[in-house]
Amino acid sequence: MLLTLTGIEKTYPTSEGPLRVLAGVDLTLAAGQSLALTGESGSGKSTLLHLVAGLDRPDAGAIWLEGQDITQLDEPQLAALRRGRVGLVFQQFNLIPSLNIVDNLAFQARLAGRHDPVWQAELAGALGLSALLRRYPEELSGGQQQRVAIGRVLAARPRLVLADEPTGNLDETTADAVMGLMLRLVAQTGAGLLMVTHSPRLARRLDGRLHLAGGRVA
Repeated sequence: MLLTLTGIEKTYPTSEGPLRVLAGVDLTLAAGQSLALTGESGSGKSTLLHLVAGLDRPDAGAIWLEGQDITQLDEPQLAALRRGRVGLVFQQFNLIPSLNIVDNLAFQARLAGRHDPVWQAELAGALGLSALLRRYPEELSGGQQQRVAIGRVLAARPRLVLADEPTGNLDETTADAVMGLMLRLVAQTGAGLLMVTHSPRLARRLDGRLHLAGGRVA
């Protein structure tokens, strides 16, 4: 099993008292499998993704990635995890303004020591970016920047792709094409995909679906 979560709990302090966001969540994800995280706003979807990415720590429970409990790692080890084994696609593009598109696409792969120009060129073509490689992020539309952000993650061939509404800034046709590409690449590379989405239509395209309500699996 690529990813296993057991008994994940998370509570945040608020001015009105503790807010329990996750109340004992379990999930499993196999290599080559895709799983949609669905639920109403505030149900804990993004929080769960951040915990799996090591951007925050659970109050209780374990997160096993390829047999390693990442909740026991220190910050440098978590940073290395995100460089090498986990790819993050969030709604904020986080592209580097001083780098052109070809260098933005290569950035994560270079950090991971897996830069492959042939693979990157294939991705650029599949994402409709081949004609934009010498431009800079500010010269691209929001949808184009989102495609670059997705390509940057996939170029590094991570073992696990975490995506928070990755097609939220794309029109329906482009979203379907990008979703199809992500699923194909996950299948090709044997990676796992854990994706937050509010779209039942997109969720149905993934192998499985986990619905959160009140911080629990509904």
